[in-house]
Amino acid sequence: MEAARLKILIVDDEPDICQTLADILEDEGYQVQTAGSAAAAEEFLRDQMVDLVLLDIWMPGEDGITLLRRWADAGLEQPVVMMSGHATIETAVQATKLGAYDFVEKPLSLDKTLLTVAHALEASRLQRENRDLRAQTGWVERPSGDSPAIRQFREQLTRVAAVDSWALLLGEAGSGKEVAARYLHRQSRRAQGPFVDLRAAAIARPNVATELFGNETQGKLIRGRLEVAHGGTLFIDEIADMDLETQARLFSALQEKRIIRVGGSTPVPVDVRVIAGSAHDLSQAVQNGQFRSDLYYRLSALPLRVPPLAARTADIPILIEEFVRFYGARDGLPGRRFAPDSMDVLNHYPWPGNIRELQNLVERLLILAEGPEISAAEIEGALGLDNRMALANSNFDQDDFGGTLKRARERFERAFLEYHLARNDWNIARTAEIVGLERTHLYRKLKNLSIALKGERRVGEDGEEED
Repeated sequence: MEAARLKILIVDDEPDICQTLADILEDEGYQVQTAGSAAAAEEFLRDQMVDLVLLDIWMPGEDGITLLRRWADAGLEQPVVMMSGHATIETAVQATKLGAYDFVEKPLSLDKTLLTVAHALEASRLQRENRDLRAQTGWVERPSGDSPAIRQFREQLTRVAAVDSWALLLGEAGSGKEVAARYLHRQSRRAQGPFVDLRAAAIARPNVATELFGNETQGKLIRGRLEVAHGGTLFIDEIADMDLETQARLFSALQEKRIIRVGGSTPVPVDVRVIAGSAHDLSQAVQNGQFRSDLYYRLSALPLRVPPLAARTADIPILIEEFVRFYGARDGLPGRRFAPDSMDVLNHYPWPGNIRELQNLVERLLILAEGPEISAAEIEGALGLDNRMALANSNFDQDDFGGTLKRARERFERAFLEYHLARNDWNIARTAEIVGLERTHLYRKLKNLSIALKGERRVGEDGEEED
């Protein structure tokens, strides 16, 4: 985060020290607030997030150690640097055990104080990044691959990262929307700020508002994702799963750049970039009254479509290599090669679960496969293709092997194309790419084989589709 975005709270009962420190820190580009007592500090932190606290130990009323202990019990949300001119070594050790980052003595050495502040902020940033990395399930750098589709998508992300507008990532489940959002964040001016994600589909609808805006109940304060993401980016995955009331509240909060916690009444300022993700057609959801039009039009000013894995199968070897390295480093799984014929199976599989399905497949094969090389048969077994082939073969009886080779080839082509059409929900463009045909050639082939398209198929009396 740029220094201009970093906020420091000075807690000291001596106004001259507060003013001197504030002037110096502001000259360094920080935003500075002051509080003359523990009570004033708590009241300030109730309504605003800060990046660091400079806390005096000896103050009238509640002292700094007691305040620090209460913060430690609640879970420190920011680094704390203690200040004192009368503290003993025992006091300094006690403060450190309670979670204080460091201790500076009065009269303050301004150079030492500035250096301590910089180190504390950097340590906090690194801890946050490490938590983010541990929270991720796989690759962390960028949408990987060298296919034209993913190269074009990365270029779009780079252009969108240069502005601070809201953005909308559209794509199938498992296609890599979160990775794209993280890449967008790291390329933006908010890169040093927090990246916070909210998976709306995984949270019960009544609880989404609390997760977003936080909660104030019976004196207990819980900060929401918007507040935690202050100065950074909030990625809301499957935003269409939010109820309309929460959508309206989110739109209003981001327009006004302030929130009110659930159960609270005091506005809290927030500065957050929102990136939303969805696998649904939001424009259709707007027409159906399931998604607010104002939120949709604000998000869709920068819509980005994440290409599905089936549209960039050339990237599969690169992705596999990354997953093998990742599971080797994280879990100590031995690296294994994929046999050349196994790649043919992967390239012709439709990948309904996209990159997530490929990642899970690689993990499963690294754990269960034996020997240095993974065969095509092992991949077919892991994907269940061997069972489907057995099922398909069961439809052929002895009569099917009669007649001419041309007739046998037509029967096979019909079964082959119907299988892939069904796997791809009768999507002609995707099926053409999977089977290696031009779209017009595929249409011609379907017509010659008397295969009706999905919209042309009718339902028989038994409920099954028939030609």
